Amino acid sequence: MVGTGGSIATWARSAFDLVDYGRYGEVLPIDVLLHRLPEVAEIADLVPVDFSAVHSEAVGPDEWCAFARALENLSLDSSIDGIVMVHGTSSLEETAWFLDLVLRLDIPVVLVGAQRPPNGLGTDAGANLADAVRAASDPRVAELGVVAVFQGEIHAARDVAKASTYRLNAFDSGELGPLGFVDPNGDVVLYRVPYRRPDAFPLSAISTLPRVDIVAAYAGADGVAIAAAVRAGAQGIVVAGMAPGICASGQLEALNRARAQGVCVVFSTHNGRGRVVRSAFLTENGFSAADNLTPEKARILLMLCLGAGEDEDGIRDRFRLS
Repeated sequence: MVGTGGSIATWARSAFDLVDYGRYGEVLPIDVLLHRLPEVAEIADLVPVDFSAVHSEAVGPDEWCAFARALENLSLDSSIDGIVMVHGTSSLEETAWFLDLVLRLDIPVVLVGAQRPPNGLGTDAGANLADAVRAASDPRVAELGVVAVFQGEIHAARDVAKASTYRLNAFDSGELGPLGFVDPNGDVVLYRVPYRRPDAFPLSAISTLPRVDIVAAYAGADGVAIAAAVRAGAQGIVVAGMAPGICASGQLEALNRARAQGVCVVFSTHNGRGRVVRSAFLTENGFSAADNLTPEKARILLMLCLGAGEDEDGIRDRFRLS
């Protein structure tokens, strides 16, 4: 069980401190968290591994690479049957997707967090942690790639997203739904295996991840943010576009200038549902479609593609198959 901090590992000032505990609470090392939730240790033989103690807004590309290498090293220990990573919820879906794109392990990898601190009123920390351990104890879960477990649901890293700020059932997989469930009696029930899992990006080939920025499309938007991203050194831009995958007319010229300077442009949408397809608009302008990946997940895939030196045709194929 790898501890990286987050709400699930933060001890609040009181049971009613459900908002500001991140600022005033104490982030616990993973062994201390398990000591305060002793029932979880009854499910499996747990080996606590402290990695960091931060909230997930402090996690970024450098941490993703470090997490991936740590998990890969842990998987080499034949005594370990599964890995649970305790993580903050704000960026958990991004960490899970990065790990899913770079790791191909033979044991389950489960990310878990909580919407409330473990000593908060109505906390989900203990139940989520227990469900994650049960999922990581089932060897079939390894076939699913990296997964996230919340509120008894098992979600694919590609699909899962945080869809609510404070509600306990904050995570879902949109139109596709969960892969399975962890029942209250501890049974792990699986219904489907993710089809879209492309070849992994080998960790040994990742020395640095190029800058990729997300630019929002909205009524009346212009090209200022796009130009700023290019000046800052962005090698890729993901457009969080209007559905079904378009931008404001004032942004198009700036996007074309960016592409003429060698910047790769990928269109996602900010609405969170539905696919962006290879439309005439995208094809004529040389832009790529993100399928149904969120802007955040499209950014991660594009960073890895650019870091691996893939050309535009290769990038389009990656988005089509990922």
